[in-house]
Amino acid sequence: MRSVNDETGSGPAVASPNHGGRAPAYLGRARFDWLIVGAGFAGAVLAERLARDLGKRVLLIDRRPHIGGNAYDHLNDDGLLIHRYGPHIFHTNSAPVADYLSRFTDWRPYEHRVLAQVDGLLVPIPINRNTVNRLYGLNLDEAGVEAFLKSKAEPVETVRSSEDVVVGAVGRELYEKFFRGYTRKQWGLDPSELDKSVTARVPTRTNDDDRYFADRFQMMPLHGYTRMFENMLDHPNITIALNTDYRTVAREVRHDRLIFTGPVDEYFDFRFGKLPYRSLRFRHETVKQEWFQPVGVVNYPAEDVAHTRITEYKHLTGQSHARTALTYEYPSAEGDPYYPVPKPENAALYRQYQALADSTPNVHFVGRLATYRYYNMDQVVGQALSLYSRLAEAEGGTRAAAEGFAAMAGQRTAERLLR
Repeated sequence: MRSVNDETGSGPAVASPNHGGRAPAYLGRARFDWLIVGAGFAGAVLAERLARDLGKRVLLIDRRPHIGGNAYDHLNDDGLLIHRYGPHIFHTNSAPVADYLSRFTDWRPYEHRVLAQVDGLLVPIPINRNTVNRLYGLNLDEAGVEAFLKSKAEPVETVRSSEDVVVGAVGRELYEKFFRGYTRKQWGLDPSELDKSVTARVPTRTNDDDRYFADRFQMMPLHGYTRMFENMLDHPNITIALNTDYRTVAREVRHDRLIFTGPVDEYFDFRFGKLPYRSLRFRHETVKQEWFQPVGVVNYPAEDVAHTRITEYKHLTGQSHARTALTYEYPSAEGDPYYPVPKPENAALYRQYQALADSTPNVHFVGRLATYRYYNMDQVVGQALSLYSRLAEAEGGTRAAAEGFAAMAGQRTAERLLR
């Protein structure tokens, strides 16, 4: 695999971002094989693959003034590396996905740990043996914790909602302490109104494993996500236009085919109505002390606390600095779309848009917003690579592409990623 160090490359050529949403004039004289809307993971991966592997001319646009989508990071005024849109922790069980991204970055090993402020204590979340023992003043072993949780659990005949999932696993008391308030703040809905998938993502453990994720690969891009995106997009066949509106470009710039990673309902002019999303507000600040909290993220489940969590980035980045940068997160009903709201009626509405998308020629919809699903970063990369495999196979592309990068895990030793 290619090793990328701090001095590698100077980043991709980017069209002037100050053109009021219109395509820069010279783009109107060009012709592109592909127009890709959205410079996050889905759009960037497909731009890189189409340009580098198939030699296609790609125009990649984004309405924001930067590449990287929600994973965008940058140095703040104090020189601290922060994530503008909240913490992004890379984790995956997919060796091909990890191996692909390793072409564009070296990695810093990082296992994410989260504490929750409950009853005046900071305790591990997901719930584990230490959580139970600290909250209840006990000294249980694994078998004891298992028996304790079983005694608290309230059997649910048919699991339908997020409340059912948690109450059925750990009982109502722990549900109230850890999940109900946090979920109500995050989603603006009671867990009883949300699909079971929301809380099913968070496991319960009886041992001392305090890692938030259990994936095989857990790491952070050594020099940040933005540097990784710059390396990925640094190719002469890729042109990037920022602060650029898709509707304007679609009319002004000649292109053969389109990949759309934005909101699918927006593409179809909200024909069936708007798909519901939750948004976030972020308050970034720097404090004049070396450390603020013992782990990267602390959750605040109580409903009388407005924010849901505080992130301290130095835990994630490994940066050494006399000050430390924090981000407070406040869920919101208004703002940029972040999380599809998992309710049956919303899934039914999306299926109407999906039918339109499937019947639209020469347009491919990929990513969180375009497929109305909550994907982790590795899942978006995998979805993009899978689409590229199909496109490459249709065009007689390379064997590796046609096989969806399945051969990559055998050709490279994935375990070397974290050495």
